[in-house]
Amino acid sequence: QPPRTCDDYWSEFRHCKSLWNRFHNYYAHGTSPSCGQWKEDYYSCREWEKNPGPETKESLQQSERNREAEQRKFTPVWDLRRDPPRDWHMPLHQGKSPDSQS
Repeated sequence: QPPRTCDDYWSEFRHCKSLWNRFHNYYAHGTSPSCGQWKEDYYSCREWEKNPGPETKESLQQSERNREAEQRKFTPVWDLRRDPPRDWHMPLHQGKSPDSQS
C-alpha cells in the first residue's frame, strides 16, 4: 500500500500548479514552485496499485523521505524558552518602563 493515497498526490500536484500557489511562492521565494515530483509520485502510485513491485515502492518511499528531509532543514523562526520570564505573573506593563524589552 502506498504511503499516501494516489488522490493525495494528484491533489498536491493540482494545488502546486494553482495560480494562487504560484503567486504566493513567487512572492515568498522569488521563484515558481517545482511541481514535477508530485506528478511523478502520482504516476508511480498508480503504477504501484496496478503492478506492485519493489521499484515503484522504493521510488515512492524515497520521494517521501526526501520531502520530509526538505521540511526538516528549515530553522525555527522563534527561539524556544526553557523557563518562563521572571515577571510572567504580573499584569502587562505593570512595573516596567515602556522602553524595556525584557
